[in-house]
Formats: sequence, structure tokens, C-alpha cells
Amino acid sequence: MEVRGARPKVRALTPFRLVRGIVCLLVLILSAFMMLVYIGFISAVILRIFSVYYSRKTTSFFFGAWLALWPSLFEKINKTKVIFSGETVPAKERVLLIANHRTEVDWMYLWDLAWRKGSLGCIKYVLKSSLMKLPIFGWGFHILEFISVERKWEIDEPNMHRMLSSFKDPNDPLWLALFPEGTDFTHQKCERSKKYAAENGLPIMNNVLLPKTKGFYACLEDLRSRLDAVYDVTIGYKPQCPSLLDNVFGVNPSEVHIHIRRIALDDIPHSEEEITAWLMNTFQLKDQLLSDFYSKGHFPHQGTEGDLSTLKCSVNFVAVILWISICTYFTFCSSIWFKFYVSLVCCYLASATYFNVRPVPLLRLLKCQ
Repeated sequence: MEVRGARPKVRALTPFRLVRGIVCLLVLILSAFMMLVYIGFISAVILRIFSVYYSRKTTSFFFGAWLALWPSLFEKINKTKVIFSGETVPAKERVLLIANHRTEVDWMYLWDLAWRKGSLGCIKYVLKSSLMKLPIFGWGFHILEFISVERKWEIDEPNMHRMLSSFKDPNDPLWLALFPEGTDFTHQKCERSKKYAAENGLPIMNNVLLPKTKGFYACLEDLRSRLDAVYDVTIGYKPQCPSLLDNVFGVNPSEVHIHIRRIALDDIPHSEEEITAWLMNTFQLKDQLLSDFYSKGHFPHQGTEGDLSTLKCSVNFVAVILWISICTYFTFCSSIWFKFYVSLVCCYLASATYFNVRPVPLLRLLKCQ
């Protein structure tokens, strides 16, 4: 949905933006591959055999540096203005985020907030299982321990509880992000959602879909005592919702508005029925917030976060590119043993992602004997 009134226009796809976008995409894909092969396998597979805690800490550090390339692309190269509003988010909290799902790239803009809070490497998503089948990026989602769902609760419930139970260590930083609508917003989906709401006596909303509550309830049921807060995040775009390629080529959006409401766990009920009603009410508030955004062009209480540091982005970019350049050289220009290593790692990551398996720490194995 477009914001009414005066607003920036979609930028033209010039030859310069096209070439720059292709170069950036190739760099991101190559760097993802090298990071997975030379860091991901060692940190999330080899090191995990000895310690889950240090495996996650190492993976978080290195992959946080790679993920930071995306906010740098959005804010420094594409010149997209990311405007935060609402409440100021404390750093270093263990949190559950719930957000509206306007488009296929909403989850990427949560990285802009996470990097500002030093939590970029520990952000995890509940996402549809088809994304795990993406080449290279699917391996990364597996390494970063994203929770894949089939959107069939009888299949998803045991998998979600198994993954959530592994996130209970309070020493492990955690940002777990969930999109309760279950799919991105379109006018057709909205009409179906409104029809279902009218037939079942539920609130009729124009800017969000009816939330699905089982996943949210499962997250609270398993992690409530190990979380510091829930963040209710509402995202709006100017001039219109972008696609992935819009982001890559820098043609849209010109502005991303992110409104944050921090909710204490004590303010959220415990029973599934009460949580269902609470989440429905939360999305009614989100619907009204988006209505005001589309009419006024902004969320209330803007300016809760500053701009990303250009120096920080530059240093991170140089460090990652230098590391990736070294890995690329060894992969293509060194001995056959490096090529053999890369081939074996690719086979492992592909199979581990497909079957959703991870190494079991030796200490845990010894305790079971």
C-alpha cells in the first residue's frame, strides 16, 4: 500500500544502479558461500561437537559481520533512510520480536535495528521451509538455526518445540523474530482475511492479516522465563513496498519506517485463549498504527535511533571483503586439497540442511551412555 500525500518517488533503474546492484549481489552471494565453507562449517559443525555455547558465539561474531553488509547496502549505498520510532530498545536483551509482514524483505530490515543493538549475529527467524531450499542462503539459514515451518501445525509443533528448547540458555544472546500473519500482505490475501473475520466474528483489519497464534504461543510457552521482553515491531515503506530486487538495485524504498513497542512479559497473559485474544488486540493496534502512517506519512515519536556509522560500515566491509578475497584465492588458485575440502563441505551443508540435522556435543553423548 502506498502512503498518501506528498511522498518520495520510486527511483529510476539507471544503468549505473543496474550494474551496481549486480555487483553488490554477486559480492553478497560469493561472500555468503565463502563464509559458510570456511567459517560456518568450522564454527557451527566442528566447534559445536565440543561446545554449543562457543559454537554459537563464534558463528554469531563472524556471520554478524557478513549480515552487516546488508544494512550497509540499504543505508549507505542505496541511500535508503531508515527511521525508527516508538520506544528506545535496550541493548543486549533476549527478546521475541513480532512484526507485520508487508513484503518479502521485511525481515532484512530487522537487521538494521539488530546491528545498532549489537545483536545482529544472534537474530533468528521462524520462516517457511521453502526458503531453506534456496542454494547457499538456505545453508546459511540452517547454520544460523532459523526455525523452518511447513505451516501445518501437526508437522511444525514438534520441530518448533525441539528448536525452541535449544534456545533456553540465558547466556546465549537471542533475538527470535516471528511474523504471525504467516505470509506477506497482498490485497487479495487481505480480502480473504476480512471475509474470514466477518464469518467468524473476528476483527476486520485493512492493513494486516489476521495473526496465527499457535507459533507465538509456542515461543512464549517454551521461552517466557528466559526472555527479557517482547518487541512489537510495525514496518511501513515509502513510496511503496519493495521487492528483493528493488532493494538490490536501490530503486525502492526511499524510506523505511520502523515503529517499536517494548512489552514486558508480565503484561502478556499465560493461557492460550488469553494469548490469542491479546495477539488479536495487538494486531488491531498495529492496523490502526498503519492507517495513521498511510495518512500522515510517519509513525509517532520518531528519532529513537541514530544513523549507522559510516566508519563502522566501512571497516566492517573492508574486513569482510579482505577475508573473502583470501578464501576465494585459496579455493580457486591453491592446491587440489582446498577444492576437495570445499566439495566435502558443500556436500555436508546441503545434506544437513535438507535433513535438518546438527552435530550433538560429545558431552551430551557421554551423559546419555
